[in-house]
Amino acid sequence: ARSRRWPENAARLDAVMLRPLADAAVLEALLADARISALCLGPGLGLGPREAGLVRAALASRRPLVMDADALTLLARDPGLFALLHDRCVLTPHAGEFARLFPDLAERLAAPAPPGPAFSKLDACRAAAARAGCTVLMKGPDTVIAAPDGRALLNPALREREAPWLATAGAGDVLAGMIAGLLARGWTPLDAAGSAAFLHVEAARGFGPGLIAEDLPEELPRVFCGLGL
Repeated sequence: ARSRRWPENAARLDAVMLRPLADAAVLEALLADARISALCLGPGLGLGPREAGLVRAALASRRPLVMDADALTLLARDPGLFALLHDRCVLTPHAGEFARLFPDLAERLAAPAPPGPAFSKLDACRAAAARAGCTVLMKGPDTVIAAPDGRALLNPALREREAPWLATAGAGDVLAGMIAGLLARGWTPLDAAGSAAFLHVEAARGFGPGLIAEDLPEELPRVFCGLGL
């Protein structure tokens, strides 16, 4: 099935360079090219041994790396892969993926608040980043981004910045790609994740209801113009 999907999708693209990756060895050879400055793995990746090998090779390369979707599931399944995370990685879990990666933190977050200060989403994300040794972006209408050193950013999409139509299939994949694009330009993981999260919401707000994931990149030039860039 995978071999049939690749040419079908490739035939629909006229401005994107594509190269199939048979296995981890091919990816390792490709990464000998130092011009490849950042990677994004996960959306539509798959969950088999081949895909786990690709994740392992990407982590071993020490390139700036965004991990989303299936890559997060593979991390949650394999402590050996999780142990390869480094400070140039960005994880982008939604609440369910966060619970698979950090079940104890998710359980504590969902528990009734005890007397005294509550354990917040910010606390959970900071603890996850410290444990993983990389930046963690926990998605939601109150997105939290934390670095392993404790620095954190909040990106709410609430009240005047509300964009409920952003909860559409593929929107998170676009966010992962936006972070990877900023990493490729030399941004730090925390800055790349925080800025991409902000731009993601602004693009959705600019488009409005009826948004599908493919609309988000097309909206970015208008966002940049509005910011005076």
